Amino acid sequence: MEQRVDDGLSPYRTYTRAEWAALREDMPMTLTSDEVNRLRSLHDRLDMKEVEDIYLPLSRLLSLYVAATQRLHRAQQRFLGTEDAKLPYVIGVAGSVAVGKSTTARVLEALLGRWTNVPKVDLITTDGFLLPNAVLEREGLMEKKGFPESYDLPALLRFLSDVKAGRRPVRAPIYSHLVYDVIPNQWIEVDRPDILIVEGLNVLQTGRLPKDGKAIPFVSDFFDFSVYLDADEDVLKHWYVDRFLTLRGTAFRDPKSYFHRYSNLSDEEAVETATSIWKRINLVNLHENILPTRQRADLILKKGASHMVEEVSLRKL
Repeated sequence: MEQRVDDGLSPYRTYTRAEWAALREDMPMTLTSDEVNRLRSLHDRLDMKEVEDIYLPLSRLLSLYVAATQRLHRAQQRFLGTEDAKLPYVIGVAGSVAVGKSTTARVLEALLGRWTNVPKVDLITTDGFLLPNAVLEREGLMEKKGFPESYDLPALLRFLSDVKAGRRPVRAPIYSHLVYDVIPNQWIEVDRPDILIVEGLNVLQTGRLPKDGKAIPFVSDFFDFSVYLDADEDVLKHWYVDRFLTLRGTAFRDPKSYFHRYSNLSDEEAVETATSIWKRINLVNLHENILPTRQRADLILKKGASHMVEEVSLRKL
């Protein structure tokens, strides 16, 4: 198959939608249309065609990668003479607010869990590792929520380290988008999955390297494969504003909602408010922290204004 020629310097091979869809080969469709509809997030577009063209080829690729990693792990065990616990294959899903990370993560979870060997697949979002609002308010970080400094990074790194070490069970905190905060004393248990999907804004972010050479782990150090969802800035802004307008008439109407105060805004006021939040917070986070990590991903899915993936870039081995 011919890929588009670049200058030879890119670490990626880039495929058109049609080229990528052809790589599905005999990977079976294991989801029904009803299941696909339930996996879709608010205002994201997902249909059977998108799953067939984009996610089934990705599922096929991941099946090859997981099998190869397992063979390498067994070879290392033989070499070292060890019998380590089963190591999960960890997949990171990154990208901007409103780009559709949750939908992609849920589709992957559903597809990977239907492989013929029926692996145990778990999904967590890094939202649960955000610092509680009380801490963010005390530290003056509420306007930086979603930025790297707003997460309990040591807790997230401990979680991933424990998962990779095969400890069981490992607990991850739960985040409520309704109350816009971490829920105290509630957890999701991850018990030695075959595959763990970790979805979040900044999961591919690194930090400043230490001058003394001491090891500083990054979240992405625990990933075996990573996906970055990409879209143009004006498209992302449009999706964010659209989602805000929809939430104004749905979730925001719940008196328990952190954003209940926005439920009675007029259309004009809602657009103005959403645009302000986007420019003041989400766009800054995109420029400073999220977009710079795009080139660290193993796979980049580039979406067009229709929410459909138009181009796929796969890192060369």
